[in-house]
Amino acid sequence: MRILIAEDEYAISMQYQIVLEERGHEVTITDNGEECLKVYMNSLLSTSDHSLATSAASIDSFDTRDIVSFIHETHPPFDIVVLDYKMPKKDGLETAQAILDLCPNQRIMFASAYTIQTLTEAVKSLHKIVELLQKPFDLEYFVDSVEDKVLYEQLERLNVRVRELRDFNVTNPQLIDLLTEVKKLQSMALRD
Repeated sequence: MRILIAEDEYAISMQYQIVLEERGHEVTITDNGEECLKVYMNSLLSTSDHSLATSAASIDSFDTRDIVSFIHETHPPFDIVVLDYKMPKKDGLETAQAILDLCPNQRIMFASAYTIQTLTEAVKSLHKIVELLQKPFDLEYFVDSVEDKVLYEQLERLNVRVRELRDFNVTNPQLIDLLTEVKKLQSMALRD
């Protein structure tokens, strides 16, 4: 897997990198949201370069709208982006929003000590449920969560509910019910 991580604590990011690379993953580490976004955009453009060049050869003119449209339809350059919630320059939520604006189907995971705040703000701001690991956590659990695509697919199904709720005036009890469902999914994944 190609993994992009934004973590402002060097010792923690090195632990992530070591354990993930031991499992054969390609890991890119950044130490703040701004740097993460720059790396993401560069990677998105470089993975799209060949496709853009091929498409450009068959299209007389390519304007900015064509490029933006093409990038939105492109497969994400990373299998997962892991974001610390509290970071300098651009926090995890702002970084996630910018990444999802570029590539709406990018898998995002937050690593945060502020779980309820992070999840609530993510649902409100991003209009989708994202994966969340509560710090501190065991590194083996971290790797298993990153590699667990089944849980991600289940969360994507829940995102349909989020989109439906967004069309209504969501009340606190509805949001709490949604959070309860997410916790049930997480506990089911831990039992497996």
